[in-house]
Order: sequence, then C-alpha cells, then structure tokens
Amino acid sequence: MDAFGSLLLGFGVAADPMNILYMFVGITLGVLIGVLPGLGGANGVAILLPLTFGMSPTSAIIMLSCIYWGALFGGAITSILFNIPGEPWSVATTFDGYPMAQKGRAGAALTAAFTSSFVGAFFAIIVVTFLAPLIAAFALNFGPPEFFAVQLLTFCSFVGMGRETPTKTLAAMMLGFALAAVGLDTVTGQLRMTFGTTELLRGFDFLIAVIGLFGIGEILLTMEEGLAFKGSTARIDLKVVLRTWAELPRYWMTSLRGAVVGCWMGITPGGATPASFMSYGLAKRFSPRGAKFGTGELEGVVAPETAAHAAGTSALLPMLTLGIPGSPTAAVLLGGLLIWGLQPGPLLFVEQPDFVWGLIASMYLGNVAGLIVVLTTVPLFAAILRIPFSIIAPVIVVICAIGAYTVHNALLDISFMLVFGVVGYLFKKLGYPLAPLVLALVLGDMAESSFRQAMLLSQGSLSIFWSNWLVGSISGLALVMLFWPLIAKVRDSLRGRPNEPAVAAD
Repeated sequence: MDAFGSLLLGFGVAADPMNILYMFVGITLGVLIGVLPGLGGANGVAILLPLTFGMSPTSAIIMLSCIYWGALFGGAITSILFNIPGEPWSVATTFDGYPMAQKGRAGAALTAAFTSSFVGAFFAIIVVTFLAPLIAAFALNFGPPEFFAVQLLTFCSFVGMGRETPTKTLAAMMLGFALAAVGLDTVTGQLRMTFGTTELLRGFDFLIAVIGLFGIGEILLTMEEGLAFKGSTARIDLKVVLRTWAELPRYWMTSLRGAVVGCWMGITPGGATPASFMSYGLAKRFSPRGAKFGTGELEGVVAPETAAHAAGTSALLPMLTLGIPGSPTAAVLLGGLLIWGLQPGPLLFVEQPDFVWGLIASMYLGNVAGLIVVLTTVPLFAAILRIPFSIIAPVIVVICAIGAYTVHNALLDISFMLVFGVVGYLFKKLGYPLAPLVLALVLGDMAESSFRQAMLLSQGSLSIFWSNWLVGSISGLALVMLFWPLIAKVRDSLRGRPNEPAVAAD
C-alpha cells in the first residue's frame, strides 16, 4: 500500500503539463536516435544531457529516460524495414522481422515489435515499482564495506558474465579506472596524473568521454563501412494493428518468458542485447514452429523485442536503489544524477521521494506515449533513412561538439571528445567492449572512496569484507562471478570425464 501511495504522488509530479511535453519530446528524439544507425540510447542521452542542465532534475531525468525508451522502440524500425539494426539489441529482430517485411507484412511486424516492447517495459515497470522500495530499505543497512562489495560485484559480473573475453573486459575496465583517477584526490587532496596541466585538475568528465566514445566513435566506424540506406516502405493502419493484436495473445508464454529474461538481464549487468538473443533462442527452442524461425515468424519478433525493452527498463532499478547502473545508458543517467547534485542509492528514496516516484510514474506514462508515437509516425521516421548519410553524419558531429562544449564551456573538452572518439573507434575495431570502460569511469571514484573508507575502518585489514554475513556473501558472490568462466570450464570437464572410458572402449 505504501508503494501505491507513493506511486500516486509520483503521478502527480509526472502529470505536470511541462513534464508531459518533455516526455513526448524525449520519445520523439529517442525514436529518431534509434532509427539512425551510428547513434543509440547511450549516445543520445550522452549527447543531449548537457541541454537539460537548465531543467529541474525531475523534468530532465524524465526527458532523458524517454529518449532511452524511444531509442528502444526506434531500433526495430530499421531492423524490420532495412535489415539494419539501429541498436545492438535489435539484431535478433532482423532474423524474422526483415523476412516479414519482404513478404509484405512490414506493418504486422512493426506492430508486433512495438506492442511487445510496450508489454516488456510494462512488466519491468511493475517490477521496479514494487521491488525498488524493498531493495532501498534493505540497502539502508549498507556501510562502506557493503557498498564496495556491491560495486565489486558489478565489476566482476561484467568480467565473468560478459560476452567478450575476460581479458579484453579487464583491459577496458582498467583504462576506465585509470581515467577516473586523474585529478584531485578527494581523500588526501593530492594531484594525480595531471602532468602539470591545470585543465586536468577536474579529471576527465565522464560526459565528454561517453560523447566521444559512443557518438564520434560510431560515426567514424559507420563512415568506414560506407553505410547506405536501402529498404522497404511501411504503413500501419488500424486494420493491421487490430489484426496483429488479435494474433499476439497466442504468444503470451513467449512474451512472459521474454519479460522475465529481460528483467533478470537488466537488473544484473547483462543488458538488453544478450537478453534479446537469449529470449529469441528460448522461443526458437520451445515454439512448435521453431524450425521456421528466420523465415518470417511473428513469434520471432515478439521474443527479442519483449526482452530488450524489459531489460532496458529494469536496468534503472539497481541504479536508483544501489547507485549501480545495469546498462551503459543507466551509467550515463547515473552521471547525470551526480551532476544535478543527487546521490543515487537508498537515501534517494528518503531524501527525494518526489524525484524517484515521479520518475517511476513517468515510466508508465512514457511507455504509453512511446507506443502512440511509434504507431503513428513510422512512415516519417522511415523516410529519414533516405537522407544521405553524408548529410546526417556532420550534423551528429556538430551536436556532439556542442554537447561537449556546454559541459564546462571549454574548447579543450572538444579536443578530449575527439580523442575519446578515436579510442572508441579503435576499441570497436579491435573488439574491446566500451561498457566496462564507461562503468569504471563513472563508478571508479565511488568504488575507490568506499574501499578507502572501509580500509580506514578496519585499519588496513581486508577481513572487513568478510566481517558479517551480508558483506561476506556479496564479496563471495563477486569472486564467483569473476572466476565464472574458469568454474564453468572445470564443471564441463568434470561432466565429460565419466564418458571418456566408454568412448575409449568403443
């Protein structure tokens, strides 16, 4: 009942006319960002974050989160019509969405994708509504050792459970930690790695880094690939929508399974991309028509879209309650909260209830707004893809430069942005993940502060991280996540041993 009462308070905040306007603006910009390959949810939020500094924190976070959800919606448009994943998590949607478009069923595929995205997000919002207060109340018992253990768990999860090789993930993360350490030491007041340059006293701003890494890096990569937009046209009318909605209930189990997978991968640092692939794989395995997946099955669109939107939305849960982002976009939003003077974590629910519950309520309203926008504007956004990329790319670069300059009103930040852009390009060419670097850059200072405070409390003894059942269990789980690839390899080899004598006897 407390959650219901707080949610009603949140609807009173989110239903402000200006917040509704920001909601629709954010959704529209997000769909545009999702449609344009070379951008994405994290990129769009990073580029447009400086433009929200004049808003109230509540209005700003509502607009930015709606940009994210709009990008989730928009990624399906290019995947289905052009066979170009607008977002990484939209790759699985191309498997059946594009064949449906080729068969003249683009309207049905898009309707299924948008509706499934709506269902997945709605499921995740309910999870956030009722789990967030419980997790926040539990986390009020946390001290420096517990917070560092949670942050360590996040880092170790990226290493052990990520899709990339652990060595590359560790290398990216170490670079992020090194960049986060540049500047003034908040504990001792000493300068670190500034090399006598006064401009580095404030360190590398995470916002400059993510604009360069994601925005400029993607543009350079896209320019190299010589991207050309060629695809189908689509029109969604009421008959197509109603006919598709009548067909979707038969896939309720696929939607439920995708929503559960998405929420799990969003709350843990898995993300929307692996969630969409996992959901697609499970649907293909359990569906009676699984053998026809890849030829234009509606269920093959429902599964990845439900999971991706559930993961993208539920990633905000650990960010709000523990200050731990569940996705690169959540990491950018976390940095935005810190810029606005808000400290994510359990105290946020106590000190800023209007902000937290206004954001949660805006998730419900923004999800409905997103469905309305995408169902009515598909032809418009599809037409944008017919603009030559040689025109779109310079516009994006200019927007990135403006966003980087407005952070500190410093021209040097534009140079930093370009350097990070080259780094992002090289990372993607060499197959290094960007998410661990951004995560370490955002959480590096917080993790270091928590660790050093814990060391001061224990007089330098690491035993403080096993001093009680809570911190001990989190630290133990972090080590399991870190060495999970090795544990899985040992487990598989042990399972294979009983079969070896039989094979030899044969």
